Amino acid sequence: MIKAHSLLYAIYICLIVSIICGALLYFANLYNQLNLYYNLQEELYIQNQSVVNFALGNKILPQEIEKDENSGIEGRYKTKSYGLLTLLLAESSVGNDTVTSAHFVGNYVTDKTAVYLTNISKSLSYSGTVTLTGNSELPSDFIDAAYINNSPNKFTNNGKITVSDIRLPEINPDFEKIFEETEGVKTALKDVEKPKDSLYYNSFFNETKEIYINSSLSNIIFKGNFILKSQDSIRIKKSTVLEDVILIAPKITFESGFKGTVQAFATKGIELEEKVTLNYPSVICVYNKNEEESKIVIKKESTISGAVVLFGNSPDDFDKSSIEIAEEGLIFGDIYCTGKLALRSNVYGSVYTNRFFVKTMASTYDNTISDVEINASKRPAYFISIPLFNNQKSAYGILKKVL
Repeated sequence: MIKAHSLLYAIYICLIVSIICGALLYFANLYNQLNLYYNLQEELYIQNQSVVNFALGNKILPQEIEKDENSGIEGRYKTKSYGLLTLLLAESSVGNDTVTSAHFVGNYVTDKTAVYLTNISKSLSYSGTVTLTGNSELPSDFIDAAYINNSPNKFTNNGKITVSDIRLPEINPDFEKIFEETEGVKTALKDVEKPKDSLYYNSFFNETKEIYINSSLSNIIFKGNFILKSQDSIRIKKSTVLEDVILIAPKITFESGFKGTVQAFATKGIELEEKVTLNYPSVICVYNKNEEESKIVIKKESTISGAVVLFGNSPDDFDKSSIEIAEEGLIFGDIYCTGKLALRSNVYGSVYTNRFFVKTMASTYDNTISDVEINASKRPAYFISIPLFNNQKSAYGILKKVL
């Protein structure tokens, strides 16, 4: 005979077992849904990368992408200019799920030029230890020795030398467009909502924010889609963090020790104090549009990965514009100067200028280079230069992923 309380225990046990079984089924269903979600996200990320590769293979020309019949994922892309760089924005979506990415893209390097010196004055001379690796176009294929510091002279050339033209190759017209009035949301820094930890961030999928600032920036962080602008001058303190930001002002100064990634555009001058590091892809550019005196000064132990550009002055007035690069630094990229160039740091890339000069305590030596290496081959094959010239023939690649 079964006791009544035994039946009650059996009911309790059955209830507990059913709850456990129901919970297991519920968690199994949640796991399956989570697994499907992550599989979908993985497919979206893979499709997004495919969209990027398709755009690069199509040289970022606009083109519709067919919908994936198996997964139902749709892909699309668009491009827009950001300073001198081209921004590729890619999206992959299905239903309410979307994966986005943003990349700076450009043409792979095909230029193997070491030095282009225009044929408007005397031939090139050298002093100390000078190495040129790459093809050079000079006023003469004869390079004479100049005895400046009574030190031994050694010249090494690894490349072909031909006679240059009287003008530099024409610069990309986009450089001049940078200095025109820009579109975007314009506001003063004091009117921007104060974020936490002094971090200002703006996605490249949003509209560009143009912020007018006072004479200096310190203890603040800007990352992303910003143009920082001033009607006078800007001094960037080393406590400032700038990542992929555009600077526009008549004069820009970077304090000693600053590190960041910027595109800096000025009309009167740009100065990098000692031990400044501008990471790839960075640009410092001066446009001498009023044919007044303008200058780029890069002091000791500074490194720039990208491009250094001074342009705008006529060939008859190149004495009014100059770039002075002190020793113990490195330019990883290209230099373009329609004025005079004093080069004391190595360049892993190409140099284009109307005239070189070396300045000592006693005198100035025109069309002379001293104790430098200009080596186009040390710029690796995967390196994508800032577009100095309007060349769309080579394949496209990614400079940097920004989202």
